[in-house]
Amino acid sequence: IGAGLFVDNEIGCAAATGLGEEVIKTTGSFLVVELMRQGYNPTAACEEALNRVIKKHNGNLDFQIAYIAIRKDGNIGSACIKDGFEYALLQKGKNNLYKIKGTI
Repeated sequence: IGAGLFVDNEIGCAAATGLGEEVIKTTGSFLVVELMRQGYNPTAACEEALNRVIKKHNGNLDFQIAYIAIRKDGNIGSACIKDGFEYALLQKGKNNLYKIKGTI
């Protein structure tokens, strides 16, 4: 699993996929959970973690990172650098596929 997953039983969890080295450099999954602790909703927390990577590379990215986060109350969010990230969610007996628009 490496640095791609972080869980805090008081807040929720976050997972990352993509270029793991860049996730590690920003402790991305940890950051997403900490931002949720500060009041960010899961999607906004994922976007802010990605914004730090984007800023570090001056917007010139040739790789993908995506985060998905779940708050303890069940609120779910995600974000990705580039188009192409999808996740499936089974909720109340219904399965949905979500295609996430990239931030750049």
